[in-house]
Amino acid sequence: MARTYGGVAPEQRRADRRERLLAAGLELFTSAGFRQTKITEMCARAGVSTRNFYEEFTGKEDVLRTLHDRINGLALEHVTAALGKVAEADAMTRIATLLDVFIDTVTVDPRLPRLNYVEAVGVSAELEEQHQVWVDRWATFIETEARRAAEHGAAPDRDYRLTAIALVGAATGLLREWQAHEPPLPVEDVGAELRALMLAAIMRPQKILEIPGNRGAASDVKESSREGEPGGRRLT
Repeated sequence: MARTYGGVAPEQRRADRRERLLAAGLELFTSAGFRQTKITEMCARAGVSTRNFYEEFTGKEDVLRTLHDRINGLALEHVTAALGKVAEADAMTRIATLLDVFIDTVTVDPRLPRLNYVEAVGVSAELEEQHQVWVDRWATFIETEARRAAEHGAAPDRDYRLTAIALVGAATGLLREWQAHEPPLPVEDVGAELRALMLAAIMRPQKILEIPGNRGAASDVKESSREGEPGGRRLT
């Protein structure tokens, strides 16, 4: 049986040590920067030896990947739980709930979007692959809500995959902008802008649908290959 020290089991001491290292990584990566941070600095801040560090992580990029995955996972967990509480609500309510909970989760600490959308970008092929996994997960989440809206007659019946990916990109861009300001921009403004973008992209107002060639356009809207004709557009 493993010995306890001060009434704390070895497993708990190791878990506490790991959390201290993650907290140190979050602080240093978002202040000094990921590339400038040294493992010895993380260990000093966490009160952990270098030997113990390597018992938990393969290197500082492993810490970054863990934090990136944890932030996204926490946001997805909160959004999923919130949508479960409005299971029978209309499409607009569900989309607004999705966005509000997501924004609230990732902006509760300005360091979270900085780590996810600034420090974790372009570090390595492995981290980019993890980033793409989360882009796909979030896009699938949005796509599912868009399809639900279409099934209830609140949005056009079409393929929403590219729209969902574009909206993930919009959220990333807005959150990068939010964290870059000191003090940060009002969270309410970021949430309102993203909500407007998502609703416009999914609901597709009639005037947008009437633009020739637009995905989801009415079938009787004609296209013209001759520039200058009514409703015409250049095809080159």
